Amino acid sequence: MKTDFKKKMTDSWFSYLQTQICKEFEDLENNRIKFFKKDWNKKEKKEGGGTSLILSNGKIFDKVGVNKSTVSGVFPKHFRSKIYGANKEGKYWASGISVVAHMKNPKMPAIHFNTRFIVTTKEWFGGGMDATPSHGDVMEKKIIHDHLKIVCKQNKKSYKKYKKLCDEYFYLPHRKEPRGIGGIFFDYESKDWIKNFKFVRELGLTFINISKQIIKRKRKLKWTKADKERQLIKRGRYVEFNLLYDRGTKFGLNSGGNIDAILMSLPPEARWK
Repeated sequence: MKTDFKKKMTDSWFSYLQTQICKEFEDLENNRIKFFKKDWNKKEKKEGGGTSLILSNGKIFDKVGVNKSTVSGVFPKHFRSKIYGANKEGKYWASGISVVAHMKNPKMPAIHFNTRFIVTTKEWFGGGMDATPSHGDVMEKKIIHDHLKIVCKQNKKSYKKYKKLCDEYFYLPHRKEPRGIGGIFFDYESKDWIKNFKFVRELGLTFINISKQIIKRKRKLKWTKADKERQLIKRGRYVEFNLLYDRGTKFGLNSGGNIDAILMSLPPEARWK
């Protein structure tokens, strides 16, 4: 299968998924508030760009960003060794979608999802989904992980392996604590493009189902100022991880991406003590 065909198919899927996620999230807000759309291009337009969609100050979502981009170019020399297959020439092509939702109700977790297809001298899929609650909820954690177990099993992927990678990746070493309750994380999946693309598509739909289920389960729960304070402090941890360790942030900054889109994962408000 030719690489150009793979690029076209993944680019189209990520655009479709972006549209579907935004529609479902607007429905959760009873369509009283809509996403604000902003298209952007790299300085060299032939190197592509993306679409950033942000919904703010809703009844459910304090802020949610749904970004999709398809870009190409040459990595700076200092960054090439950090990307699989880019060490010599530094050329790359990448398409992907990234979603981060910070909830109004502190009883609901922040949720994160992304999937991507990257081409250098190698080609592979990566991505995952995880949740960051500020309040413990055993049933919520079970719901999230049960859905992820099912989509992994249906696609003959190792949930146990992906969960371990997620726990290791979303960890703040300077705090000696996990960012949240985990999920799954994978990278460098390159052996069978057709099967991997199917998994990536089904994971995207699973993310929508998980999001709707955990939001509908808690949308009417009452909360206090103390609950909100706890959420804001937890958001501070989220900020620390994304600015210090997140691969997507580093990739975007070193590939000439749009700064606002790269930093859309940051919450509208956070707190430190």
